Amino acid sequence: MSDAVMNEQTIVIGGRKVVGGVAEGEALVTRDRISGWGGIDPRTGTVIETRHELRGQSFAGKVLVFPGAKGSSGWSAMFHMTRLMNSAPAAFLFNEMTTKMALGAVVTHAPSMTDFERDPLECIATGDWVRVDADRGVIEITKKSKPGDRP
Repeated sequence: MSDAVMNEQTIVIGGRKVVGGVAEGEALVTRDRISGWGGIDPRTGTVIETRHELRGQSFAGKVLVFPGAKGSSGWSAMFHMTRLMNSAPAAFLFNEMTTKMALGAVVTHAPSMTDFERDPLECIATGDWVRVDADRGVIEITKKSKPGDRP
């Protein structure tokens, strides 16, 4: 599918499935990589890493858009815990595929995609509504209205 704009408010981009499924939710976007071990609180899905731009924010139930994982192999264990504690992201959209990222996506069971037609960090902002159809390799982004936007 091309990266054509469907209308003024919806953008569609294609990518490659890592973990299948369909999920949607509010986007939480960061240009910082996320550390699992010591970087998140799996009980709440909150980023706790010092100096991280998302520190204090929860990704629970949101579409997490980020470059990828950093840190040790504890990444997948911490994100597996988020699934067990119902605090996992609804979906993952990430740019760099690593074994940590792949295993973390698999154990979380969240629809996950990478290898995009366009960089999701350029297309998606925190607060946008994002529908991830990893089975079809399609992401639909509904831009968050800004004050003064026409309906």
